[in-house]
Amino acid sequence: MNTRRALAFIFCTVTLDCLALGIMLPVLPTIVLGFMGGDTAGAAEVFGVFATTWGLMQFLCSPLLGALSDRYGRRPVILISCLGMGLDYIFMAIAPSLTLLLVGRIISGITAATIATAFAYIADVTKPDERAKSFGIVGMGFGLGFVLGPALGGLLGGFDPRLPFWVSAVASLINAAFGWFVLPESLPPERRMAFAWKRANPVGSLKLLLSHRQLIGLAGIDFIVNVAHQVLPSVFVLYAAYRYGWNETTVGLTLAFVGVSTGVVSGFVVGPVVKRLGTRRSMMVGLACGSLGMAIYGVAPTGELFWVGVPIMAMWGIVGPSLADMMSRHVSESEQGQLQGANSSAHSITGLIGPAIFTTTFAWLIGWLPGAPFLLAGLLLLLAAAVTWFATRPSEVQAP
Repeated sequence: MNTRRALAFIFCTVTLDCLALGIMLPVLPTIVLGFMGGDTAGAAEVFGVFATTWGLMQFLCSPLLGALSDRYGRRPVILISCLGMGLDYIFMAIAPSLTLLLVGRIISGITAATIATAFAYIADVTKPDERAKSFGIVGMGFGLGFVLGPALGGLLGGFDPRLPFWVSAVASLINAAFGWFVLPESLPPERRMAFAWKRANPVGSLKLLLSHRQLIGLAGIDFIVNVAHQVLPSVFVLYAAYRYGWNETTVGLTLAFVGVSTGVVSGFVVGPVVKRLGTRRSMMVGLACGSLGMAIYGVAPTGELFWVGVPIMAMWGIVGPSLADMMSRHVSESEQGQLQGANSSAHSITGLIGPAIFTTTFAWLIGWLPGAPFLLAGLLLLLAAAVTWFATRPSEVQAP
């Protein structure tokens, strides 16, 4: 197997999955507003429904696709999803009504759920001591997708709000064709698991995280970390405008800085740090940096000081690949898809509760402590560090 080419394809797939969300942000509200006849309030409500529906599809379908990949292999699930995503972009580009546009977002949420299968593929083809580095490299796809998505959507949307859909369709179909030739199957028949609905539904898949003693603590860390992560998409734009008076351009450049910094850490820092410190200590360092970065975000009196926190916060990017590496070691080869599906479902839950927590905190305390949501997120990361200290002790979990 040419592992390098296969991982290159997985990297492209994850990047395009993130683009599926990011590229819509600048243009989808405009398209919805057009259908609503200029009714901004009504458009905001509809756009909220679109966002919630997309996340709900992730929650429902991540474990399903993971279980299907455990039964039939990673290759067909990934390739069919890539093809479906390309065709769905075309569908949304020509959708003549809000109802059909919503149908397109539903399909997009389903096809973008392949991130779980992509991580299972990585677990299949990399050695245990190399997984953290591989997860980190693919993590660059997240940063790249969230940087390029809004920027590309805004640029192309200036010509035509539907143009980003067409460009994304071409990219996804080219990626599917590329995968057809370079992506080998990573899960041989003898390592596959029979399909069962009790494992393929969100509730059933989450039971996997409770069926292994060592996974319970790791899953708790993952959940806390991902709740904290919701602070940025929830309140950052409102916070930056209120406290620093930033306009859309400054906000966009700052988000690009965040994405690039995170991508650099994921691609070039995770591997060497984990190799030198080990997974457990690397996670502690990452969580400490994340908590410090959140504190800087929350108390910085000027935009320039806020930017100081960005590279410190980026070191938080060590945590995700390290945690994924540790969790993958506690399930069998035939359960990797189910594990990643369960993780994706848990992440979707944090996407439903995190925004409510942080937007409510921001609204209640805006008068005297507008940075309170970031300080709360920093405390959550300290809590995650405490759980990490106890849950990943050598007597509890084997880590390099």
